[in-house]
Amino acid sequence: MKKLKNIAVVAVYALVATIGLSSFTNSEGYGIGDQVKDVKLKNVDGKMVSMADYKDAKGFIVIFTCNTCPYAVASEDRIIALDKQFKGQGYPVIAINPNDPAVQPDDTFELMQQKAKDKGFTFPYLYDESSMVYAQFGAKKTPHVYLLQKESGAMVVKYIGAIDDSVRDASGVTKTYLEDAVNALIAGKEVPVKETRAIGCSVKV
Repeated sequence: MKKLKNIAVVAVYALVATIGLSSFTNSEGYGIGDQVKDVKLKNVDGKMVSMADYKDAKGFIVIFTCNTCPYAVASEDRIIALDKQFKGQGYPVIAINPNDPAVQPDDTFELMQQKAKDKGFTFPYLYDESSMVYAQFGAKKTPHVYLLQKESGAMVVKYIGAIDDSVRDASGVTKTYLEDAVNALIAGKEVPVKETRAIGCSVKV
């Protein structure tokens, strides 16, 4: 009887450990090959936007960014250029601000609106007010990129990381990771570099 009791205790501990490990893994966000849940967030024009709104999209360039981080600000022109280059080929940019204005006061929705107007953003700039979407993705930095491709009706992660290898200085870019990844998908090829380290400011929540 005592032996059976010990076995039961071990089984319970194993189950708890498994659940704990599973929870930890899920909390890390998406990885390459994972299917992404759709998002629905408020755009700077006040309208709610989701990936489902883009009926003809082949995928998305999802970029977590913000108003204030020097790395994000230095990337803005490149993000605009990426949207211009790839939106017509089925891979539009969706930018998401994950920062809590209570922690970073210059990342309010009103200042997001001003930023989008001043820079002439050609893509949605969405406000992750609940801080749920950035956590769902596992974004840690601004900017932090997730390249998605539609496969059998699902959005699948194909690249995660940095836009390129010189986030603070566009003139110093030698490797265009994101551009190369999108071009590979368009050509029906494997993404050459699937993950890089996102360099930027930590998400402020």
